[in-house]
Amino acid sequence: MGLSLLLASFALCVVIGMPVAFALGVASLAAFWYEGLPLLVGFQRIISGINVFSLMAIPFFIFAGELMFHGGIAMRLVRFAQAAVGAVRGGLGIVNVFSSMLFGGISGSAIADISALGSILVPVMKDKGYDADYAVNVTVTSSIAGIIIPPSHNMIIFALATGGAVSISKLFLAGVVPGILMCICLAVAAYLVAVKRGYGAEKFPGWMALALGFAGAIPGLLTAIIIVGGVLSGVFTVTESGAFGALYAFVVTLLVYRTITWEKFKTAVVQSVRTTSMVMILIACAAAFAYMLTFYRVPSKTVELLTGLSDNPILILLMINAVLLLLGMIMDMAALILICTPIFLPVAGALGMDPLQFGMMLLVNLGLGLCTPPVGSCLFVGCAVGKLPMEKAVRTIWPFYLAILVALMLITFMPALSLTLPGLIE
Repeated sequence: MGLSLLLASFALCVVIGMPVAFALGVASLAAFWYEGLPLLVGFQRIISGINVFSLMAIPFFIFAGELMFHGGIAMRLVRFAQAAVGAVRGGLGIVNVFSSMLFGGISGSAIADISALGSILVPVMKDKGYDADYAVNVTVTSSIAGIIIPPSHNMIIFALATGGAVSISKLFLAGVVPGILMCICLAVAAYLVAVKRGYGAEKFPGWMALALGFAGAIPGLLTAIIIVGGVLSGVFTVTESGAFGALYAFVVTLLVYRTITWEKFKTAVVQSVRTTSMVMILIACAAAFAYMLTFYRVPSKTVELLTGLSDNPILILLMINAVLLLLGMIMDMAALILICTPIFLPVAGALGMDPLQFGMMLLVNLGLGLCTPPVGSCLFVGCAVGKLPMEKAVRTIWPFYLAILVALMLITFMPALSLTLPGLIE
């Protein structure tokens, strides 16, 4: 009965329009009250959810991403990508994917990716004769590269959800190959759709333009190298690398690119504070919710249920993927990471799946949910940027969904994709 109250009260709060973070908190406190547990303990669980030093890295990563978004780094990455791959047929679609891979790996945010690159590339693609739905679909689906390719604050949230079972530095390495693989699959889809629709190719600008584009992109690309490299080398902790990355991004946009103004800086600060506040409240309330799930033995019961349905590991993993995909369509990503990790990680572990590989599978699943109706925030932002009704985008986005699903299946059933690079630092 208590578990039913927990889930029903959460569902009711979401249905009436309450923010997910508060819905998690209200449902958790209702379950505490029903079980006769002191509400003080519930509030202690909420506070303890964010009383983790490694979470200090999240506001720094978010601030660095906002500085790069407002500081013009995206434009230079687009120029480099266009010079490198723009000459392929339907090249602007591939440029879009390649730019997302570069910028997403720096900003770590899918929404920042769409806002920065979409506002640049979508109008250009329309002017070059590309259909609006194609431009929006490529932008939306490629934006989730920022969730997989390090540095990513979602990886920090996953590491927290595992209770310290995985290191953030290994998570960063684990995301490199899956992230690049997903972008390759999306680039192939973008090319095939472009060929089918008869889009042309851009003229190769020459090796000098390619060299100049690369030179202009180097200061921005170094942000990710500094953050990830500092963590892997042991020079920085994750929190220190985030702080240094934010400082470096500010110096680059102020002194090297000279594109950050006082107004843009204030906007970056305000947006960072808002985003950080939402993430921290969500983490705090999800900690209490996860505590009650554990109290009701949901993780162990889930293991028993899934292993009881089948003894075939492939079928069980497919069922986990299906559940994560469905949940990703209707709930916020950070909340799902915190809720689903303690439930499904034991199941995956019982099947012999490494936590790092499970993390990549989880992030790709939930990233795809950001691109799907009815609650896909990336899809909403992309359609707003492209001035396209969502229903028109959804009608033709399926080849890109299929590309992500291909990458997801490879990540799920090929452990080497996620584990080879982390294994090098053991």
